[in-house]
Amino acid sequence: MPEHDRPHVLMMSEITVDGKLTLKRGASSKILMKYMAPETEILLHQTRAKCDAIMVGANTIRIDNSFLTVRLVEGKSPLRIIPSSRADIPPDANILGTDAKTVIAVSKAAPAENIARLRERGVDVVVAGEKEVDLPGLMGILKRDYGVDRMMIEGGPTLNWAMLNHRLVDEIRLIHLPFIVGGADTPSLVGGMHIETEDEMFRLALKRHYMCGSNLVTEWDVLYNSASRE
Repeated sequence: MPEHDRPHVLMMSEITVDGKLTLKRGASSKILMKYMAPETEILLHQTRAKCDAIMVGANTIRIDNSFLTVRLVEGKSPLRIIPSSRADIPPDANILGTDAKTVIAVSKAAPAENIARLRERGVDVVVAGEKEVDLPGLMGILKRDYGVDRMMIEGGPTLNWAMLNHRLVDEIRLIHLPFIVGGADTPSLVGGMHIETEDEMFRLALKRHYMCGSNLVTEWDVLYNSASRE
């Protein structure tokens, strides 16, 4: 999908030196995020305030139960976007609160009672895709119907992979935490299917790096080659 037909997308995440997002599978990323420097926390919220929307996956909501609002700085909280193919968002999820507008993207396979429950909580439910959420289609809806020009994702490895695989990520900003946690199945920045050749690697160009408090921050452009990805 051409960028002018969708929002410009920034992927932002904290990662350990060995590229992990959490201490172990199923653990909240908030455990590591508390080690971010105060200046880096402010950077995160400044970034949210500059975006029209913020997206995380449904599994991140289940584990972290984030608010995804702007705090620590002045600014409006972005539109919260959660892809959830079956609309099975926990009823106590903080993103169902009224402190910011929320859009839940579901597939046509989502049970009607789940959709009704979400709409009763005042969120917008958008249907995009047959059995799974169609992310490129969703990006078009967000641009056309919600006026989203700039979006950030603070996703886990599944969402990060899907967005990259559909060529929907333009920039990546990483907050490097000075730890190594290891673990063969510990979630890393990007999950998804194993690639077969180096031609399938996602290529990046480093455009900026700086210290933010005690944390190194790197900023990258994503370079997609001419070959299409399946």
